[in-house]
Amino acid sequence: MELVGECQSCQTPVYCKGGFLDGVSEQGKLLCFPCYDKLTKKPPEKEKNPQ
Repeated sequence: MELVGECQSCQTPVYCKGGFLDGVSEQGKLLCFPCYDKLTKKPPEKEKNPQ
């Protein structure tokens, strides 16, 4: 396990584990998985009632 850097959003340490990044590097930013999920999660669509 090797420290890669800190999450740009929450400053949590992000590691490389067994050759795999334990986070996301996108557009030059390093993010942990929870912060990446928050930033990319789309709001749920409202259900349409066909009445």
